[in-house]
Amino acid sequence: MCVSWEVSTRILQLPKKNCESNSRRAVNRGYVTSLLRLHQDWHHQDVTNTYVLIRRALLLSLKHIANLRSGREAFLAAQGMEILFSTTQNCLDDKSLEPVISVVIQILRQCYPKSPLPLVTPSSAYAFPVPGSIPSEPLCVLTEEDFEDDAEEEVDKDSDSEDMKEQDDDLETDVNKLSSKPGLDRPEEELKQYEAMCLELSCSFEELESKPGDDLNFEETQDAKHYHIPTATSPTQHCLTEDQRSWGQEREGMVQTSLLNMVKMGRSAMHPASKKGPGMNAYQNMQSNGLGIDSSGKEIPDIQASLKQDAWDIDVISCPLMSASSNSTRPTETAEVIDKLLQTHPKHVPFHDPSLYMAKARRTRSVADFKRMAFPDLWGHLPPPSAQSMLERKCGLQRIKILEDVRRLIQPSDVINKVVFSLDEPWPLHDTASDCLRFSSKFESGNLRKAIQVREWEYDLLVNTDVNSSQHQQWFYFEVSGMRAAVPYRFNIINCEKPNSQFNYGMQPTAYSVKEALLGRPTWIRMGYEICYYKNHYRQSAAVMGGASKKCFYTLTFVVTFPHNEDACYLAYHYPYTYTALLTHLDILEKSVNPKQVYFRQDVLCQTLGGNSCPLVTITAMPESNSADHLEQFRQRPYQVITARVHPGESNASWVMKGALEFLVSSDPVAGLLRENFIFKIIPMLNPDGVINGNHRCSLKGEDLNRQWLSPSAHLQPTIYHAKGLLYYLSSVGRSPRVFCDFHGHSQKKNVFLYGCSIKETLWQAESPVGTSTLLEDIGYRTLPKILDKLAPAFTMSSCSFVVEKSRASTARVVVWREMGVSKSYTMESSYCGCNQGPYQCTQRLKSREQMERAHQIDGLQGLQFGTSELEEMGAMFCLSLLILELKSVSCSHQLLIQAATLLNADEEGLDHHLQR
Repeated sequence: MCVSWEVSTRILQLPKKNCESNSRRAVNRGYVTSLLRLHQDWHHQDVTNTYVLIRRALLLSLKHIANLRSGREAFLAAQGMEILFSTTQNCLDDKSLEPVISVVIQILRQCYPKSPLPLVTPSSAYAFPVPGSIPSEPLCVLTEEDFEDDAEEEVDKDSDSEDMKEQDDDLETDVNKLSSKPGLDRPEEELKQYEAMCLELSCSFEELESKPGDDLNFEETQDAKHYHIPTATSPTQHCLTEDQRSWGQEREGMVQTSLLNMVKMGRSAMHPASKKGPGMNAYQNMQSNGLGIDSSGKEIPDIQASLKQDAWDIDVISCPLMSASSNSTRPTETAEVIDKLLQTHPKHVPFHDPSLYMAKARRTRSVADFKRMAFPDLWGHLPPPSAQSMLERKCGLQRIKILEDVRRLIQPSDVINKVVFSLDEPWPLHDTASDCLRFSSKFESGNLRKAIQVREWEYDLLVNTDVNSSQHQQWFYFEVSGMRAAVPYRFNIINCEKPNSQFNYGMQPTAYSVKEALLGRPTWIRMGYEICYYKNHYRQSAAVMGGASKKCFYTLTFVVTFPHNEDACYLAYHYPYTYTALLTHLDILEKSVNPKQVYFRQDVLCQTLGGNSCPLVTITAMPESNSADHLEQFRQRPYQVITARVHPGESNASWVMKGALEFLVSSDPVAGLLRENFIFKIIPMLNPDGVINGNHRCSLKGEDLNRQWLSPSAHLQPTIYHAKGLLYYLSSVGRSPRVFCDFHGHSQKKNVFLYGCSIKETLWQAESPVGTSTLLEDIGYRTLPKILDKLAPAFTMSSCSFVVEKSRASTARVVVWREMGVSKSYTMESSYCGCNQGPYQCTQRLKSREQMERAHQIDGLQGLQFGTSELEEMGAMFCLSLLILELKSVSCSHQLLIQAATLLNADEEGLDHHLQR
């Protein structure tokens, strides 16, 4: 050995006590260089890996030294990064060296020089002037203190478990706080304004007989009177067009059997899995519906012509693709372009109309005044014909990615480091190089702040923080064009902030190809491979965090192989669902219903800070006639209240809501029973501004609206203020909802599950000394999740929780439970990823447990990633569960029990026994 054994013996004999002082002594005596040389010698001499434990001990000494700033400096000065990189890069697959490689990776991560993000400011690229607030700009500066806690253990998280237990120290144990009912947070007189949103409770016989006004667009009815309630004998309120009738027929065609029959049959059938490879082409497994293809199977030339442009321009009511050199077209010219494109490639997406979407988009107000629309939102989305299984992750992938990051540091000449897109630049960045991708995110819900070309096929990306915030980087949605087919492009989103992600456990980003859409496959699919999520070397100072500890950032890296040359593709964290898509969907739903059977009304709950309308939807059945008895039955129907999308990045909540809305107005007999027995008040998007501007968590004020329910402001949190006011009003007139549920998305867990509220379970979980034997509590809060556990393939009771945390005291779920007395107040969480239990845990049609076990052993199947079909199905299943909940209640009417028995082809007594009321 080239290094004396005397030196190595001294190092290894350093006592473990007072580790910091011993490490400083090792640095001062120059042992860092000696340790590195000794490591190199052992690496070259121990070819049979006989002395792995000794080699590991040497590295552990280095790891302790690297906890000190002086130790890291000495390590870098001695070219420690280069030495460890060179001795490790070719050994990652050697299982016998696992104890050595693990420590090497930890040392490399500890010693990688920390730096701020490559941004001019940590705050959002967009700023909104909030009334009464003074904007302040934090500095993006790192101090010595920002490195000090890097002495903490850098864990090699490549094999970490995704299961994280809830913390019990946040549980509320004050019985008074749990059980007390606060008073109104506003004058009682203010509640009268919500009468106009509940006309079903007060409309008179004369009003019912009066002729309704002409049908208007949603925006045009904001200041107009709300619709009257027609009956079966009233004049028809809506006139359906040919296209609108086809939408209704398609919906009815999709509902071939009643959902209630699933009470007999069990959970719904499983979806066949897509057998796509690890790269891109789930598209290759999809059959075209004929759009955009001629009789010989060749692409229609219009597709290529359409894709030569790169912008869908809203400035002129719509969004034609236009070349950078072309001048802006006039509205009539734009409409002609879109009409021609729609004639060549006719629309085929149920409940979607590109022309209507364009008209709605003109009225949508954004902070950045977006002038373009994303093609997928304009054109629409069809679910893929087969489900996609979770991506199986290659063992050791994270280590490979970390070493590639280290290579950038030690071989900087290989790095291009060219900014190709940035929201912070006052002028557009144009690059004519054919090997450079083009990026865009200046459209509704778009989020990409900066793109840096690192290598020929690799790009570092930075997402924007929420407006008026320096936090909440998770949601992304952007366009990329100018690609070459069959080239593996690597994307690194380097400023993610959550410590872990389902991207480490089988989840893939979503992608939409414009060429594929024009070929008849307008579909968001899961795409990408070599996906990994890990902590990187970027930091944000404590000063930026308002005095809190400094923030660490994480990298989401994935590789995409695009299917076409010079395509325009969109990549997103999850399936996008924009505010304009919601308005379009609601208008089409309203026009597609039979007004003699379905009462569907849109109101404006309020205007948002950004000047957008927050829609409120009422759905129920028409009264049978204008008789007093039928009107009374109509008014006495209990309420169900459903909300969604308070967090803009949780687009899965909107897809669940879409499924619920479409089911409630459908011709399914279950939907008919629900309408006849309940009045549904639905707020499908509580945070329109956040959705529009590409936020992940917050409103335009930069605050989490689901932490504002205790004392919301009518001026600063208008949607929460008026949603709470509506619930207050219903409570004040004795019409509190039977169930309140707020739809959300979850980034850390799989499946779908509910959070509810229980005093006893909270005290039990916290092991509180307070006795619970004398506390009275309705245990009915567990009935709905138990029903869903039996009905919905994606739902699991095992992930449900009914404890009340202190940090959740100001959420919708807890406030509605405490202040309105709704015992069945829930948050329903849908995973961004998919299922690892129930029928969707195995993505093939397997008939027996033995087959399932064999498939897992052979194919390594992990489960199903959620598509929009599964999310929409969950929305319909939630509605079905409300009916079953009513059937199981002691207050269930005899008439409803008979109707349900008829649907089930069962006698009343048998159904009553089956439901075990």
